[in-house]
Amino acid sequence: MKLIKAIIRPEKLSAVLKALYQRDIRGYTVNRVQGHGAELEPTETYRGTTVKMELTEKVMLEIGVSEEFVEPTIDAIIGAAWTGRVGDGKIFVLPVDAVYRIRTAERGPEAVTPVSF
Repeated sequence: MKLIKAIIRPEKLSAVLKALYQRDIRGYTVNRVQGHGAELEPTETYRGTTVKMELTEKVMLEIGVSEEFVEPTIDAIIGAAWTGRVGDGKIFVLPVDAVYRIRTAERGPEAVTPVSF
C-alpha cells in the first residue's frame, strides 16, 4: 500500500479529479496549501509598496491506494495536471504500514479498495 501526495496547480484540480474518477480511484483528501518551488517569485503592489510574494497557492491531494492502483494514479495525475511550465507540481509516493477502514474494520489493501454502495 502507498500514500500518494500530489501538489498541483489549483486550476488543474477539476481535471485531475475527473482523471482519477475515470480510473476508479475514488478515495482522496484535498487541501489548499502554500509553498515555494522553482517558480519565479511574483511581486504585487500594495498601497504603493512592491511586495515580493514568496509562497504560491497550490492544492495537495492525498490518496491511499493498494499496489495495483499506484501507477494508474500517478499516470492520471500527470496527464491531467501537466502544463509544461514551471510550477506544475510534484508527486510523492510513500509506503504505508497499515490502513483500517473505520466503518467495517477492514484492514490492509481491502481498506483502500473502492467499495460498492
